[in-house]
Amino acid sequence: MGIKQAPKNTPVWVDETRCKACDMCVSVCPAGVLSMRYDASSTLGAMASVVYEDSCIGCTDCELSCPDFAIFVADKKEFKFAKLTTEAKERSVAIKNNNYRIPKA
Repeated sequence: MGIKQAPKNTPVWVDETRCKACDMCVSVCPAGVLSMRYDASSTLGAMASVVYEDSCIGCTDCELSCPDFAIFVADKKEFKFAKLTTEAKERSVAIKNNNYRIPKA
């Protein structure tokens, strides 16, 4: 298997064929970039989703924590990542406190 090619202008993405909805990636994301979404066809009825890609700081915590190699972060040489903001930190906490899903507004 070769190196996974990043979709153009995308900092982080999920290979949904590999994701088993374990929540690990969402639980370690410091910027609130990821969330779980309802997906009836998934193993656990959910799927990891990139919901705030513009906030990705390129830390690779999600990629490194995924036990199924289902999430990927672009190479820092190829993508300019965001800075970690207070808003992103607060969103991350809110997502984690809402069972790894985006809180309803």
